[in-house]
Amino acid sequence: MNTNVVERKPLEHYMNLKYPVTIHVAPEGGFVAEIEDLPGCLAQGESIDEAYEEIEIARKLWMETTYEDGQDIPLPRDDRQYSGKFIIRVPKSLHRQLDLLAEREGVSLNQYLVSELSRVVGKEVNNKDKARN
Repeated sequence: MNTNVVERKPLEHYMNLKYPVTIHVAPEGGFVAEIEDLPGCLAQGESIDEAYEEIEIARKLWMETTYEDGQDIPLPRDDRQYSGKFIIRVPKSLHRQLDLLAEREGVSLNQYLVSELSRVVGKEVNNKDKARN
């Protein structure tokens, strides 16, 4: 279930939403701007200001093209609603193994999964931060 897409609204609605922009220093010089919520929406500039100007143009083009193609436009991450619950289907054997591991740790299966997911996501975030520097 994709929870970050809402019922289709007019293009102007999406154009007026504020999407977070990430700026990276480009290895070859200059800067790369990216809107992570809009897959493939990237732009480059010689300065940070130019990168912001270029990503704004890229954002508009990305949205126009996506909308005209009849595809859904994701909401900015700040506008997404999360309940804190999701359902996942796993093989019975994996379910059993996870339950055994949780039992060894003396915690519920839910608490064990939250702990392991937090650990893995934390490692991934740290690896991405190191790669950017």
